[in-house]
Amino acid sequence: MLGALPGCLYLSHPQAIARAEYKPAQLDAATRVGLTVPATLITNDPGEAKTFCAEQSAIYKPLHAGAYDVEGEPAGIWAAPVEAGEIDGAVSYSAHLFQAQVPKVADVRAVVVGEQLFSVLITAPPGVVDWRAEYQSLAYEPVACPEEIRGTLVRFLADFGLTFGAFDFAVTADGAWWFLECNPNGQWAWLEDAAGLPVTSAIADLLENGASHHD
Repeated sequence: MLGALPGCLYLSHPQAIARAEYKPAQLDAATRVGLTVPATLITNDPGEAKTFCAEQSAIYKPLHAGAYDVEGEPAGIWAAPVEAGEIDGAVSYSAHLFQAQVPKVADVRAVVVGEQLFSVLITAPPGVVDWRAEYQSLAYEPVACPEEIRGTLVRFLADFGLTFGAFDFAVTADGAWWFLECNPNGQWAWLEDAAGLPVTSAIADLLENGASHHD
């Protein structure tokens, strides 16, 4: 019923969020709008996966962040390094996502609300691949988003019909931002507290004043 209501302002439309959840579609859109994307392989062929992981430092990521539990407790799969020797026939049971590991020095979460953008540099302890696994050990500071990146994020959201997106980037020593993924319904409140970003006000402004031009 909510998805069928005409002329409403959504943040964002539930069907747009569902479309944008698919990582293959995200990677395609990110490449088309001009974001820098790590080499990626999606396959259920153990041989292809083994070759890919042998050619470079690689990580494994969930193709879709579905809910599941371990011994009755909610659990998640973090991005993690994977080597060719760890690949076996079990890969053939389902599609898997392998990606070249970016030699990052920090991460960025960029939250876009309509036409406003807030980005935070996230520093984790050395050796941490997925910062979500180390929430208690992270440091945050606001960071300016490069203008060329800002434009691509607006185009990315427009491609999916979104008015909100929480983008994750890996940042290398030369200052390059590598696109990892976009959460079309991502959390942001803890960043507002940690880095002093007025995301709540931006959302309130959007809901009060109307949709952005790419709604």
